[in-house]
Amino acid sequence: MNRSFKIYVYPHRKDDPFANTLVPVNYEPGGNYASEAYFKKALMKSHFITKDPSEADLFYMPFSIAALRHDRRVGVGGIPAFVQAYFHNISHTYPYWNRSGGADHFYVACHSIGSTATRKAEQVKLSSIQVVCSSSYFLTAYVAHKDASVPQIWPRKGDPPTLSSSKREKLAFFAGAMNSWIRMDVVKTWRNDSEIFVNSGRLTTPYSDALLVSKFCLHLKGFEVNTARIGDAMFYGCVPLIIADHYDLPFADILNWKSFSLVVPSLDISLLKKILHGVSLDQYSTLKRNVLKVRRHFKWHSSPVDYDAFHMVMYDLWLRRSSVRIPINIQDSVI
Repeated sequence: MNRSFKIYVYPHRKDDPFANTLVPVNYEPGGNYASEAYFKKALMKSHFITKDPSEADLFYMPFSIAALRHDRRVGVGGIPAFVQAYFHNISHTYPYWNRSGGADHFYVACHSIGSTATRKAEQVKLSSIQVVCSSSYFLTAYVAHKDASVPQIWPRKGDPPTLSSSKREKLAFFAGAMNSWIRMDVVKTWRNDSEIFVNSGRLTTPYSDALLVSKFCLHLKGFEVNTARIGDAMFYGCVPLIIADHYDLPFADILNWKSFSLVVPSLDISLLKKILHGVSLDQYSTLKRNVLKVRRHFKWHSSPVDYDAFHMVMYDLWLRRSSVRIPINIQDSVI
């Protein structure tokens, strides 16, 4: 992949009225949805970029959902119309879209509103690769195996803690807003438990302290299946426990999630303690050891390093470049 994979980025004029949504990222990304900006920043400085479209494996549509969301001329409601206009422009200005029906094109979006971006551009939704954080089998906009799931990661400076002195005194931990029935059910069921610590809303103590003293850290579906909690858990050496039905987990076609996490159906919330007590000491040790091995794949860097989140996304795209479907004109085929 490192030697041969090439991506062509659609150019834009400097005086384009929406150049701000297309330009390379020149700031340090931050917040819950930083993955989109980190990827774009890293890609534009990488050796994967080619200025020769004839040697490109994939074509990148570099509009930023995050930038469009905050642009007063577009806003959340105007994103589908913008994507429709963008698609119309590139498909009529350049020949590359029609060469493959858009199957070798992709865009990246981490915010959940990205799932509505192609509402007015069916060709993009059905053909192009959508690299998104909101990767739910339940969403009609997301097509598993064609699209790719990117992790939602809260940026952190420096290396992860060594964890040599951390004592895992709590069996499981969760804290967050009550914005889904799964979260409300978990808190209602376990709020008075002595081993499973759950809290509705923000903690009065540091969030990192709770992650460091817990064996399992719960990832519970909120408004969408994705949150930054999986990355949070792994950064602090806590085994992710995922209760988010229909979630196409990030890098699922690369990593074996069963080796470093537990995935529990929402119907088994009342059995949570029984399930966790059923994990033997040896099994837990293996899970934790693997968490420490794979957490480098869930970290962004200002300058990418081998096997980090950027290279994992690139590998996901590289895998998909071989499944691009070139439409055949039925009139030209032999029956």
